[in-house]
Order: sequence, then structure tokens, then C-alpha cells
Amino acid sequence: MKILLVEDDRGIGSFIQKGFVQEGHNLDWAERGDDGLMMGLSGEYDAVILDLMLPGMAGLEVLSELRNGGKNFPVLILSAKQTVDDRVKGLKAGGDDYLTKPFAFSELLVRIETLVRRTGNRGSGREVTRLSCADLEVELLSRRVTRGGEVIELQPREYALLELFLRNKGNVLTKTLILEKIWNWNFDPQTNVVDVLVSRLRSRIDKDFNAKLIHTVRGAGYVLKEPV
Repeated sequence: MKILLVEDDRGIGSFIQKGFVQEGHNLDWAERGDDGLMMGLSGEYDAVILDLMLPGMAGLEVLSELRNGGKNFPVLILSAKQTVDDRVKGLKAGGDDYLTKPFAFSELLVRIETLVRRTGNRGSGREVTRLSCADLEVELLSRRVTRGGEVIELQPREYALLELFLRNKGNVLTKTLILEKIWNWNFDPQTNVVDVLVSRLRSRIDKDFNAKLIHTVRGAGYVLKEPV
């Protein structure tokens, strides 16, 4: 996912940024409301996390301008304001969800994932049905995988890993993240099941091609990226 965070508290902002990056997502961060509005209007995001009390421009005004500018990506309001009236105002202004501070990152992440899943790629006006990297393509509805026009057959976990890589193209995925996303279990991160699965996927999509897409980042994890 690509997330826009508009938050002036540097401690909270750093906490959220670190959490989303560790989960394999991209996050842009604006500390002022007017900067957040400019970034939101000019960029394509899967979701926005928006504080209400911001320098430069208040959060509700930012939200209103984003909606008036035709931006329909889901917006989660993150605020210290906890009254029912505050929540109602935020939702009436065009917010899709409201989370009060203090909060647990795990809840924030689940709420954002739920909003994005519920709305699809609403911000761009169409649902994503195809993912690609160089000459590698995946049709999500049919689960058809091709590279250079050649159909590649994958086992279920190989496909799940490939989709995870493609949805986070260019981002390093840690072994722990892959374990959580593919197996949904808390494996010992020292286990080699991730290495084995990555090796199997490489043999399917990279072995017979000169340009390699999956790369090992020593001490960090794996990344799928466009060939240089």
C-alpha cells in the first residue's frame, strides 16, 4: 500500500512511519495541513491518515479540499479529540473511519487494511486487477501468471508470495513479514521456510530469464524490483 500521513507530532509520525515501513508499505509524511493537501491532490494514495489539529490548515479543511478536488481514497482521521460530536463531524466531512489517540499500531494497521480492501483502489476510480514488474504480469481475477508472454504455473503459496512481492514492488520484505503474511503464524524467524519458498519462486520466474527480478538484501530480506 501507499499511504499518506498528515501528522504534526513527530513522535507519533515516526512511530507510524516505522510501523508501515516494517510491514512493507510506502508512506509519505507531511507535518503541515497545507503540505498534506498539496501531496494528497498531486499524488495517488491507497489511503490517508489525517490528524485534525494541524499547522497551516486544519484537518477538516484538508479533508474537505481533498474531496472537492475529486480525491476519493479512504481517509482515516487520527485525533486526540474523543467526543461523539468530534467523530460525527469528521465522518460527515468525508472521513471513512475515526481512531482516537492514544492508539495501538496494530489497530491502526488493521483499520487501514480494512478500508483499502473494502474500497478497492477507489482513489484512482478503478479496482486493480493486474500487477506487473518488467515483463512479469499477474492477472488477479484469473490468477494467471506470465513472463515474456509465457504462462507460468505456480503453487498456491508461490502465487501468494509473488502477489505480496508485486504489491510491494521495490520494497524490502523481511522474513518475519513474509512468514506473517503467507503462513499467518508466528514462526521462529530463523526457520528456512521463507528461503525455500523464495528459492522455489525464483526457479519459476527468474531461472530461464536473463533479467532477474527477485533479489536478496543481505541482513534485511528480499525485494522484487525492475531490472536496472
